[in-house]
Amino acid sequence: MAEQLQLGVGCHAYIEGVETSYGYVPTLAAGIAYCTLFGLSMILHTVQMAWKRTWWTSVFSIGCLVEVIGWAGRTWSSKCPYSSTAFLMQISTLIIAPTFYTAGIYILLGRFIQLLGNESSILKPKLYLWIFCTCDVISLVVQAVGGGMASGEAGQIDGDTAPGTHIMVAGIVFQLFSITIFVFCAADFVRRTMRRRLLQSLTGSVIPLFAAMVLSIVCIYIRSIYRTIELSQGWSGYLITHESYFIALDGAMMIVCVAVFNVLHPGWLLPSGKNFSSKPDRPSTDGLEMNSSVDGLEGSRGPPLHW
Repeated sequence: MAEQLQLGVGCHAYIEGVETSYGYVPTLAAGIAYCTLFGLSMILHTVQMAWKRTWWTSVFSIGCLVEVIGWAGRTWSSKCPYSSTAFLMQISTLIIAPTFYTAGIYILLGRFIQLLGNESSILKPKLYLWIFCTCDVISLVVQAVGGGMASGEAGQIDGDTAPGTHIMVAGIVFQLFSITIFVFCAADFVRRTMRRRLLQSLTGSVIPLFAAMVLSIVCIYIRSIYRTIELSQGWSGYLITHESYFIALDGAMMIVCVAVFNVLHPGWLLPSGKNFSSKPDRPSTDGLEMNSSVDGLEGSRGPPLHW
């Protein structure tokens, strides 16, 4: 234990028989690949946001930046596998990053509800952002407190990391619970739009964006289930000590979740506020009354007077 604490300071190559905080040495290629992918997505989202002035999509750029920091920490750990700074850097950022993506999806779902009408959802559009973002913040605070307690104990000889780990798991279980509720609400939204054929009133360009949102929600939910099981097994559990699961069920899910909006960006496909209506414009009632009154006047006119 004392040897591991000493190795945690500075950069030391892997020593056979001395375990790392990961339970393995992170793969350099995976770190570089995901840093590149998330970096490219961040640049594209920033350009698309500025071009179309859809400022709310900045959450995708911020999320990508946080992912880049996290995967940079794992890249660092591939060369310095015992570095406690690199380990804490990646574990804190990669837990937080998906929260920015979910915030973007909450906003996007609210826009779709505005587009299709309140009958398409059991909640009002703004409630999605307020309720579920609040739940995300609460879960992150709980996870941060638990993670801080666990890391503090890990930095001591014979430290007990169990209490902090249990708090951290409670935070991510609460996050999974809130996301599950959101998934049910989103599924109900999809059911209502399909049953009432609300999508038929949309233009063709909006439907792919709708599909992108559904795909992104599925990816986030898969990742949330994985992270919950991973942390519930503890720091020496099977999932957390096998990198292939993390690469596939966290990294891959998150890059699909955010990159799909590079291809199908809301700024290109979502109608602006000026034409934010899926229903065809109906003739003005006032106009009809005016026309009928004019017709009535014309019909009541007698023959022209001759002087």
